Amino acid sequence: MSDESGRKILAGARLRRLRRELALSQTAMASELGISVSYLNLMERNQRPVTAQVLIRLAEVYDVDPRSFAREEELRAASELEEVFADPLFRAAPVPRTELREAADVAPSLVSAIQRLYRAYVETRESGEGGFSDNDRGEGIQRGEGGQGARENPVERVRDFLHAAYNHFPEIEDLAERMAGELAATGHELFYALSERLRERHGMRLQVLPVDVMSQALRRFDRHRKRIMISELVEPSGRTFQAAYQLAFIEANDMIDAIAARLDPTQGPMRRLLRITLGNYFAAALMMPYARFLQAAEALDYDVEVLSARFNASFEQVAHRLTTLARPTARGVPFFLVRVDNAGNVSKRFSSGSFPFSRFGGTCPRWNLHQTFRSPGRIVTQIVELPDGARWFSVARTVRRTASPWGEPEAQFVIGLGCELKYASRLVYSRGLDLKAYEPTPIGINCRLCERPNCSQRAAPPLLRTLQIDESIRGISPFDFEA
Repeated sequence: MSDESGRKILAGARLRRLRRELALSQTAMASELGISVSYLNLMERNQRPVTAQVLIRLAEVYDVDPRSFAREEELRAASELEEVFADPLFRAAPVPRTELREAADVAPSLVSAIQRLYRAYVETRESGEGGFSDNDRGEGIQRGEGGQGARENPVERVRDFLHAAYNHFPEIEDLAERMAGELAATGHELFYALSERLRERHGMRLQVLPVDVMSQALRRFDRHRKRIMISELVEPSGRTFQAAYQLAFIEANDMIDAIAARLDPTQGPMRRLLRITLGNYFAAALMMPYARFLQAAEALDYDVEVLSARFNASFEQVAHRLTTLARPTARGVPFFLVRVDNAGNVSKRFSSGSFPFSRFGGTCPRWNLHQTFRSPGRIVTQIVELPDGARWFSVARTVRRTASPWGEPEAQFVIGLGCELKYASRLVYSRGLDLKAYEPTPIGINCRLCERPNCSQRAAPPLLRTLQIDESIRGISPFDFEA
């Protein structure tokens, strides 16, 4: 079987891993799937693609998500592995790209372990722990006496956890949807209904207070006085979001904690950060209940600004919510989201698909996210093509977090929302575009991983290519390298 982009679904490693997890022999699994043992053997060795009929039987017999057998995870893992092995640390023993992709296909658990080890190495190197000096960057790991070892990056671990779940948590969705129905039944607008629920059921007061009282805080919870205080700088959609967030830790706390414990069984920073992330997830699901929101999104062709008006939510809240629509029986377009500031720093990234985000560094300057700052409030679209030939449809717009007092710089960001090009026809933003004839903009993951020649905006040479220096020639790019 091929997916919509024409690639065959070769999922031998995943099929073999599932069989071993279920403690089944090939004979037993073949019997339950209604296929021959020899055919199952060929699929496990990637000599035959997984057919649609087999995917359906896998879902029926073993209650697995058919998407987990697509090559999206392997492609993402291979991209991340290429990023790891682009580090100068491995320059003395380069690994061919074909071998990296084979490893991602055949040994995903090993790839995951390598990624975790490398993240720990980077954390130790950048924090100066473990006896690293500047000369150690390309020479290997030197651990000094008394070194504390590597610390895992909580932000990256939480992002990995969300990606593995396709940024979708059905238990939270179900509870939030039920609660949204109860709040809607009161007949009041959501912020007032939340305030009343907090007051009547939990004895808590919700107050919007002046900025001189709140100082630098946007929300503060006073446990002793049972007060939830929100700054007047927070816009109405943000006030509703903060009220729903606080309710999450009262009425959904046990559920949130159980999910967070899957990542970190201790009460460490990863667990606390994931709890906050899941509290935010609950708040968005309460403001935009799954079934009603998906129905509206489909009817409006995913017009983010109209959805914002309908659900009294901000552009960023709606865009983020669109990345969570992965319910097996009712899926939306699989979007990715990235938030960048005007210095190119990535402060948020989520995906229910397979967009290959870079773990280290910013984004490609040829991606029009950066030009969007020149047109505040205007939606800008673009079709981009990555080096592997994959094409994506991108929508970008500037946003701001809160109002800013006079004299203080306004924090401005760009939200990039995108999907694979094959889904673009379902979006209002593609109207009038000939998607098949449209010439895409070639971009890379970031400069050090991109090997496109003659790029006028290249900021660094690719790490896996030898830099060529010629005093007599000045090309389009300041960095020339061997092809």
